[in-house]
Amino acid sequence: MKHLLTTWIAKLAVFSQLLLAKLGFWGIGLIALIDSSSLPVPMDLLMGGAVWAHKGQFWLYCLAGAAGSAIGGLVPYGLGRAGGELFLLKRVSRERFEAMRTRFERQEFLAVLFPSMLPPPTPWKAFVFAAGVFEMRVVPFVLAVFAGRMARWMVLSLLVLKLGPSAVPLMESMLKDHLAAFLSALALVFAAIGVWAVAKRRKRVAVVE
Repeated sequence: MKHLLTTWIAKLAVFSQLLLAKLGFWGIGLIALIDSSSLPVPMDLLMGGAVWAHKGQFWLYCLAGAAGSAIGGLVPYGLGRAGGELFLLKRVSRERFEAMRTRFERQEFLAVLFPSMLPPPTPWKAFVFAAGVFEMRVVPFVLAVFAGRMARWMVLSLLVLKLGPSAVPLMESMLKDHLAAFLSALALVFAAIGVWAVAKRRKRVAVVE
């Protein structure tokens, strides 16, 4: 089974290269859609190669990849929304399920944003499936995936432009080795943004009163 999966991924990688040669950044968008919706594709390697080959259009490739991922992610999200609750309830108790729902709803945007920023082996589809199960609204879901993927590939693109294609395995290695620190730093950034937004809103209300 593992050998069959490896063969399929290799064939898909060859197909992806041909598609990129013909469609450019539209090809990246289509490949990202396939990767998010069904078959796994080595997206970081393809994105790094495409950015290196088209340095002046790197931002278009990032946009197309992020959009493709956001649209493709609607497939596992839809599966979770359609029947995921029954799937989970067969594996966890109702109390456990409700506790999971409460935790997810408190931080649903970040729960999708963070995994979307991380490379494999992050179980991204599991988080997306959970977003459907716990009925996250479609627009915030799409925005979270888009923002996460855009951030991931913009960082990757800047590293590739600076260091060359070798930046792809370097970035993946750094993220895997320092995952906890990376997530902590992101959490602090978003917490700071949240505090600033609340303080600004309170100040505006005080002025109106």
